[in-house]
Amino acid sequence: MIRRVIDKLAWICLDDRRVLCARSHGQEVYYLPGGKREAGESDEQALLREVSEELSVALDPRTIRPLGVFEAPAHGKPGVLVRMTCYTAEMIGEPKASAEIAELAWLTYADRQRLSLVGQIIFDALHGKGML
Repeated sequence: MIRRVIDKLAWICLDDRRVLCARSHGQEVYYLPGGKREAGESDEQALLREVSEELSVALDPRTIRPLGVFEAPAHGKPGVLVRMTCYTAEMIGEPKASAEIAELAWLTYADRQRLSLVGQIIFDALHGKGML
């Protein structure tokens, strides 16, 4: 039974059929860069802020495009559902891990088991569209 929903945003950065993913310190699974909105933030504002904080890159706001909304049980949190609203955008700069990020990796569809459940569902959707 779902008791709570975590509403998050994610940036899908595709390059040569690979997706840029991040792993936080102390975590085993990878996730898509992004996070939660702060009070009063639009999706675009939150996405720009979160990606900058996590990866030290800027996104070109003119290129932000919706990709889809995906839901799955939260990793390691029984009764919690994650709703992930995904966007694509072009980046400005070279991504590097911030203080909260232990590692960045370009993952392919063959790596989908290394992701959280919602990440696996997103990878399945990208694969189904021939993007991954």
